[in-house]
Amino acid sequence: MRETCGKHASRFVFASSLVNLSSRFQIGAHVTARPPTPPFDLAEAMKSLAEGDEKLKFLIDETPSFQMDPDHLQSPYEALLEAITYQSISGKAAATIFARIKALSSSGRAPTPEEMLKLRKRALRRAGLSGAKVLAMKDLAKKTIEGVVPTLEDAQNLSDEELVERLTSVRGIGAWTVEMFLIFRLGRPDVLPVHDLGVKKGWSITYGKKHMPKPKELLAFGERWRPYRTVASWYMWRACHRAGNAAMRKIRPAKVHKRKSNPKSPRSHESAKSSKKRP
Repeated sequence: MRETCGKHASRFVFASSLVNLSSRFQIGAHVTARPPTPPFDLAEAMKSLAEGDEKLKFLIDETPSFQMDPDHLQSPYEALLEAITYQSISGKAAATIFARIKALSSSGRAPTPEEMLKLRKRALRRAGLSGAKVLAMKDLAKKTIEGVVPTLEDAQNLSDEELVERLTSVRGIGAWTVEMFLIFRLGRPDVLPVHDLGVKKGWSITYGKKHMPKPKELLAFGERWRPYRTVASWYMWRACHRAGNAAMRKIRPAKVHKRKSNPKSPRSHESAKSSKKRP
């Protein structure tokens, strides 16, 4: 899954205007009067990023401060269940479908893993899920019960790499979804989603590039943002929102360098001819 700019960065909402893009992670969190405190020193993060990057400093000065607005009641299972619902469809449609899924639960929240396994596939399909998403949710529930998908308490004690390895073993959950979970549910400070369309376009807008960077290029560039790549990524989403759709549409895909084929030498032609003459 990949993402671009939208309205609420801390919500799993996918924009239909671009491929698999979630506005829940696109422009930073919804601005509230008393924003939640991230689990790291935000003042130090902003200072470090501004001192090491002049263009990023301008963006930090000109846009609202970094914020996150997580649902503190959501378990990893619930957050990922919602993420699966929002994959590849518009935010409005996804919200409607997820509300129907919650209505299948006895609590009014997302169905528990045990409830999910008992729910008939037909009921989930009637709620609006594709067959692939039904299988993904069933696998998520199964792996949650088995302990592969950790509790929130356990997740907070696991490294980013351990969480990526565990959670991507769930059907339908890729690295991007886990990166969003690390950023917006766990508040990890040093996550750089290099395949995220919004981050790549925001980078191009911020640094005056006509093309998006390749993932390896963005990863190398992002070394200057360590150990606060999460905050820098958030500002790349903000750059998208600030620039608007017209500016984003002008950003072209990453350049693809085609290898030039070397013409065969006369000797190789002769070798080819001689090989054809052999019986």
